[in-house]
Amino acid sequence: MPNQSETNRYKIRRDKLRGIINSEEVDGLLVSTEKNVSYLTGFTGDSTWLLLTADSELLISDFRYVTQLEEECPGVDLYIRTSKTTLTEALVEKVAERGLKRLGIEGHSMTTEVFNVLDKALESVELASVCWKVEELRAVKDDHEIQEIREAVRLAEKGFAYLQAILTPQVTEQQLAYELEHAVRNFGGDELSFHPIIAVGDRSAMPHYRPGKLKIADSPILLVDWGAQTHSGYKSDLTRTMLTAAFPDPKFETVYRTVLEAQRLAIEAISPGVSCQKVDTVAREYIQNAGFGEYFDHGLGHGIGLDIHELPRFSQSSNAPLEAGMVVTVEPGIYLAGWGGVRIEDDVLVTECGCEVLSSVPKDWDSVRVSV
Repeated sequence: MPNQSETNRYKIRRDKLRGIINSEEVDGLLVSTEKNVSYLTGFTGDSTWLLLTADSELLISDFRYVTQLEEECPGVDLYIRTSKTTLTEALVEKVAERGLKRLGIEGHSMTTEVFNVLDKALESVELASVCWKVEELRAVKDDHEIQEIREAVRLAEKGFAYLQAILTPQVTEQQLAYELEHAVRNFGGDELSFHPIIAVGDRSAMPHYRPGKLKIADSPILLVDWGAQTHSGYKSDLTRTMLTAAFPDPKFETVYRTVLEAQRLAIEAISPGVSCQKVDTVAREYIQNAGFGEYFDHGLGHGIGLDIHELPRFSQSSNAPLEAGMVVTVEPGIYLAGWGGVRIEDDVLVTECGCEVLSSVPKDWDSVRVSV
């Protein structure tokens, strides 16, 4: 059962959203994205929509979640549909009862099929796309969310320390992925934030590689991109690139030091009011000037929270300003196909006067070599 502080936290979020939807000139907003419903109410299930108006809030769900909704969402009105009634039919009924004439929908996430059903059933109601409004609220974390992300980082770091301790020449990428998840769960995490990227050798040049059968002994380069999730659903996201054996190729040191300095400069640039594009440019220009520009063509980073990729986004096209309370990743990389790649990623909190790096896994050049 949530305490009074938690109940108030969700109410404050819904009230903020009301202010936003009033400016969109809609009579109400249908929140159908699962994570957004959770953010606004505390509900941890699925197949449930929130209908929010200026003076009411209604969760529309089904029999499976009666007790869970009553426990997790005290003070929010519930409508429990029967198995004879679809979710869209239940919504149509409740919209009609409220006499809504212009209903906001999350157009960025609603499927065409659901939209067409609602559009046909709500003949006298205009459906207006109101996109990304809850996600924009989610971009700035409150104190509780920041503490949850700190815990997610702590869990990820403990899992990574365990992974380093069990490295052997014959262990495979897949085995390490399983061991990492097992460790995070044993340390108290709910699960990993995402399927980890554990890449040996030239596979490290694939930014979204899935662990396979390669062994640590197959190459001295090892890249690990991982994160942990707390029981409340908040996530961390980190990356380290290591050497598991002596590596005489001086190219690796050059690439590693370039990525490390690009990340340092970008983090140094993070502060409230600075645009995401500017931070991205700081790292991108450094890598470009070092001669590796064509080998770094993804965004510098992204927000984290209930989802592993949230607003804001560090990219060449995002002019959104940073705000205190945002938690972002900073993850420059250089990827050389057929040779290998280096990515270094940390989680960073935007503060009132700058930023704070939440993660503390060593990344200086002296820490790159690990014992196997």
